[in-house]
Amino acid sequence: MTPISALGLDIGRRRVGVAGCDGTGLIATGLTTLQRRSFVELVTDIQQIAKTRQAQVLVVGLPLTMGGEEGFQARQVRKVAEGLRQALGLSVVYMDERLSSVEAEQLMRAAGHSVANEKALIDRKAAAIILQRWLDERRSPSAHRK
Repeated sequence: MTPISALGLDIGRRRVGVAGCDGTGLIATGLTTLQRRSFVELVTDIQQIAKTRQAQVLVVGLPLTMGGEEGFQARQVRKVAEGLRQALGLSVVYMDERLSSVEAEQLMRAAGHSVANEKALIDRKAAAIILQRWLDERRSPSAHRK
């Protein structure tokens, strides 16, 4: 398996959770949560992280409906991700992010954290879950046959 440097993004209306992976592409870790102000500022922030981490790809969580359909929010995420792709010159991969925030909250509760006032941490953890799903899928034997 070729080493990869990827950033996971959980793009929301107010915040963007950002995760990165180790050089081997095995483990995703939450890095930061960015407040969404303007698109230009978002590009600048992600560009700085991508440059520091030598990112090659953005793995973006796509908020599908429970039925697997793309609704309004998924279309909004695609618009932002496409803008990031053009501005940063990085490829973009979409991952189904259904229930990633719920999973992040459950992990936090299991670790004894309160989730009431920790939205930024939840977004960062959700980004790590999205990126980890992609990394795991990349390594699975069935992924190489596609």
